[in-house]
Amino acid sequence: MKKLVFLYFTFLSTFFLAQNVVLNKVVKSHTSDGKLFYKINPESVPSEYLGEVEVQGFSDNDVKVFGMIYKKAKEIGANAFAYQPFQNVDGAWSKFDPHHYKLNLYYVSASDFPKEDNTVYLISSPYQKQTISINNEKKVFEPRTYTELKLATGEIYTISTRKLLGSSIKIAAQENQPVQYFQLSGVSVNSNEYGKPGINLKSGDIIRLEQSYGQFLTTIYQYFK
Repeated sequence: MKKLVFLYFTFLSTFFLAQNVVLNKVVKSHTSDGKLFYKINPESVPSEYLGEVEVQGFSDNDVKVFGMIYKKAKEIGANAFAYQPFQNVDGAWSKFDPHHYKLNLYYVSASDFPKEDNTVYLISSPYQKQTISINNEKKVFEPRTYTELKLATGEIYTISTRKLLGSSIKIAAQENQPVQYFQLSGVSVNSNEYGKPGINLKSGDIIRLEQSYGQFLTTIYQYFK
């Protein structure tokens, strides 16, 4: 009997934690074979509203979730998205809930996407607290958070995981340099490339992200200064 009860609650927990991505509103579709899928502010960017995708349930596999959303968006030709908060009974807008949220889907002409030159977004790991340094100044990242760095002309920025065997990068402002997204990762142990003995141990990594995925993470993660 105890075993049956355990299996029952295990099933329930799996059911409630399962995530579903639903294209629950389609106003129109657009012919678009491009791969772009950028975050916009529809109030300031000329855009055509196409529909809405709803995410139900939580998963810490952000890559998989983004892939599911991207696939739904491309079904109606969307190449842009914006977070749409739920409205409470009292008329106030609810705070972001990673277990349940909606994204509005749009089509935007490529020439109308806003530029954000010489801006860097640093995005935490989804799993653990981390401390990095920016030009030797410590910055603490809680899980699922991000911050923004504006690059000043003539200054070189060194970003380091502050760990033995960790990563560091140097970046600087350049003319017409597009926005960049980097995610911090924790300890990793990988086998070396074929033909090379041993393992590759890293105590921290800094990974550059594709813009669409980076903008998705800055939508579902919490900003801090």
